[in-house]
Amino acid sequence: MNPLLLLLFIPILTMAGIVIVTDLKWVRVISAIGMSAQLLFSFVLLYWFYQQRGAGNTDPMLFVSSTMWYESFNIQWKFGIDGISMAMILLTSIVTFAGIFVSWQVENLQKEFFISLILLATGVYGFFISIDLFTMFLFYEVAVIPMYLLIGIWGTGPKEYSAMKLTLMLMGGSALLLVGMLGIYFNSAPEGGQLTFDLLEIKRVGIPLSAQLFFFPFTFIGFGVLGALFPFHTWSPDGHASAPTAVSMLHAGVLMKLGGYGAFRVAMYLMPEAAHELAWIFIILTSISVVYGAFGAIWQKDLKYINAYSSVSHCGLVLFALLMMNETATTGAILQMISHGLMTALFFALIGMIYGRTHTRMIHEMGGLMKVIPFLSVLYVIAGLASLGLPGLSGFVAEMTIFVGAFQHSDTFHRIATIVAISSIVITAVYILRVVGTLLLGPLKNDHYLHLQDATWFEKVGGVTLVIAIAAIGMAPLWLSNLIREPLTAILQTLTN
Repeated sequence: MNPLLLLLFIPILTMAGIVIVTDLKWVRVISAIGMSAQLLFSFVLLYWFYQQRGAGNTDPMLFVSSTMWYESFNIQWKFGIDGISMAMILLTSIVTFAGIFVSWQVENLQKEFFISLILLATGVYGFFISIDLFTMFLFYEVAVIPMYLLIGIWGTGPKEYSAMKLTLMLMGGSALLLVGMLGIYFNSAPEGGQLTFDLLEIKRVGIPLSAQLFFFPFTFIGFGVLGALFPFHTWSPDGHASAPTAVSMLHAGVLMKLGGYGAFRVAMYLMPEAAHELAWIFIILTSISVVYGAFGAIWQKDLKYINAYSSVSHCGLVLFALLMMNETATTGAILQMISHGLMTALFFALIGMIYGRTHTRMIHEMGGLMKVIPFLSVLYVIAGLASLGLPGLSGFVAEMTIFVGAFQHSDTFHRIATIVAISSIVITAVYILRVVGTLLLGPLKNDHYLHLQDATWFEKVGGVTLVIAIAAIGMAPLWLSNLIREPLTAILQTLTN
């Protein structure tokens, strides 16, 4: 059996176990055991991946398996991974594991909550291991649809509005994406032969330039909607603000990465000539995303909205770097996806923990929390320092790699766009330091906070796991950059030829 199928079977077995149990106490236990097993298997898979590469296997994808699903349209269950998808699998496993423990105290409809959360993660795993475009699109939808229920049922604030807005915006992106993928499919055999959704076969044959120029915007924007591409980003802040804690973690930490990954793996990889022709348009839009998101965060007073706008900025930086189309910048883009996924998951976890104690997310209503909840406060400072790019943490490695790579372009347009994007560093420092100073330092503003409980054991498990991952990338980034270098080089060769 293909070991990649275990990435789908473990969550499915976990959901089945949740359905079977009658004692609600076991719902959390089974969820934790299942996602712990998934995390462990992800590292085992990483070991097997290195073994295959060490044995001299130079195939672009490893652990490839294919089963015909719908012969008339040549749709297959075709799976395989390279270093980039392996990195995304590790990110998903870590964030999902942490999200389960952060959700330990969920009481309303426990079974349904954990099943929906794990189903979302299952869709993400399926997306990252799919080579067939139709199967990839199927898992994309599996990942997106549970968000409506998770926000609409377990969310806070105007949750019905936020759930509806998020779903409609992402479904609009899906419609564009479907047009783009069908365009790729019907142009996958320009010289005759059988049409295919096989990503590798499509790349081997090539797509006519006229078709590329027409369908590239549909595909890139379709993925870009999920990646918070300006001006299609407006669903993101509202969705984040109303989502329950673990859902915000998976939403920003993992789900939004499908946008950047898909834009690179599908749109740019399969339509390189169109990517070169139209890149300048999307560089302008992503530059706006980076700066607009950072400025938007400055003006917010709600902790979740601050982090939501920050995510717009950081995810815009991912798409910006990918469009630079050189090895340094694209390496930074993948590192940024991983780094942002970890640190924004930590941010949302801590915001949920603080809200659960203070019953407010408005920063002007809090202050001096370092005195009463020091463990959570230290974790919040670490997340903030990672976000503003402190050396030794993952954010510095990712952003510096992006800016160095982007500045390698000698033409005026790319240099100006890079300078605009770099300005976000200063803006990010402003809102991070303002929030940390207002929230954690100074005198305690509310005497009722004197008796707040610091982190519980399950909150420590989730928070410390994310901090370790952030530090592991910040202090030793070469293992991750080496993991993704080979597939990046292969893709970039097609983009630069």
